[in-house]
Amino acid sequence: MMKKLYYLVVALVMIAGSVEAQNDANAKKVLDAVSSKLKTFKGISANFSYVSKSRSGKVNNNVAGKIAIKGQKYYIKQGATEIFSDGAKTWNYNGNNEVTVSTPDADNQTLTPQKLLSNFYDKDFTYRLVSSTGNFHEIEMMPIDKRKNFQKVNVFVDKTKTMITKARILDKSSNTIEFALNTINTNASIPDNTFVFNKSKYKKNIEVIE
Repeated sequence: MMKKLYYLVVALVMIAGSVEAQNDANAKKVLDAVSSKLKTFKGISANFSYVSKSRSGKVNNNVAGKIAIKGQKYYIKQGATEIFSDGAKTWNYNGNNEVTVSTPDADNQTLTPQKLLSNFYDKDFTYRLVSSTGNFHEIEMMPIDKRKNFQKVNVFVDKTKTMITKARILDKSSNTIEFALNTINTNASIPDNTFVFNKSKYKKNIEVIE
């Protein structure tokens, strides 16, 4: 569950670098605008809804949580489980008695905030503008490396906010993960210690696995 929550950040942070020939120029224009807008934000905090569906459409999970982002740092909370990342380390707390510590690039198959905030974008994905009808631009992103644990990601850019506020991920088993952001604050003042796991605030018997 918590690894899948990394995907939530796709709905907030999408930095476009130089575009290769196979990518859609119209999609680049939209993503460049998102990139420019994101650079003006002090800090981002938001609530999210998260729905996981099987290939037949059955709802497997329907949860809510919150997220905070400041530069390359982020914090995600869903129920008792939490993810902290200060840009150098990531702490995954299972909500009970275990914390797993890793480096941001430890899982090459997962979309992490550090990857989305670096220049990996164009070498890892091809993308195209699917639709611009209504209130959103929809962009389909396909991983170049077919070993990734997802088939594709569709992001939805709110035309008014110039932000990605919804996303849909199709995984390798053809399950669908959908999420949406709400109550978005792009001028949030977030202390740096928000992004670091502090063992003293939790149970004494927590096991830290590095």
